[in-house]
Amino acid sequence: MSAAPMEKPFPVDRPILEILSRRWSGIAIDPDRPVARETVATLLEAARVAPSCFNEQPWRFLVFDAADREALEQARSCLVEGNAWARKAPLLFLSVAVGRWAKDGSPNRHAQHDVGLASENLALQAIAEGLAVHFMAGFDAARARVEFGIPEGSTPMAMIAIGFPGKLEELSPTQRERELAPRRRKALSEIAFAGRWNRPWAAGVA
Repeated sequence: MSAAPMEKPFPVDRPILEILSRRWSGIAIDPDRPVARETVATLLEAARVAPSCFNEQPWRFLVFDAADREALEQARSCLVEGNAWARKAPLLFLSVAVGRWAKDGSPNRHAQHDVGLASENLALQAIAEGLAVHFMAGFDAARARVEFGIPEGSTPMAMIAIGFPGKLEELSPTQRERELAPRRRKALSEIAFAGRWNRPWAAGVA
């Protein structure tokens, strides 16, 4: 039987939507429980409805699962050693940003931002489906481009490990410590500025 989802909600300072605080990047994923294709389709649909500049929708997602074992192993082999744990995940996505406007081929500087929006939609849907989801910058993008035929002008952004939650006891001591560590975020004063750079915005200040 699969492990119950490990809940690790972020201790927010103000009330926000519950699913936002529940989203986190766990690494304990059950390698033996596949994600149904209908669920995969639901995750992609969540990504599909994301907003984008001029409705360009510059996101693309390569899907790797047991339906194509060779492609799944190729995707796993692109991961760096620090993300070797994710090679056991039954489902990997690779997000890609199409970097040029379809209308005239000029550079779209908003493309990577928009892929981030679609990816967060996907992550929140995954959490709602009881899945673990983890985005990784640690992969060989150049190799992925060659292995999967990603064209020039499109940028491999993140490898995404997805699966049902696994068991903490199957992680190494270092991984287990990482999984249980408190979640941290910068203070609001460090990320929100009032009118000009480095002048902290504060609630209740006129």
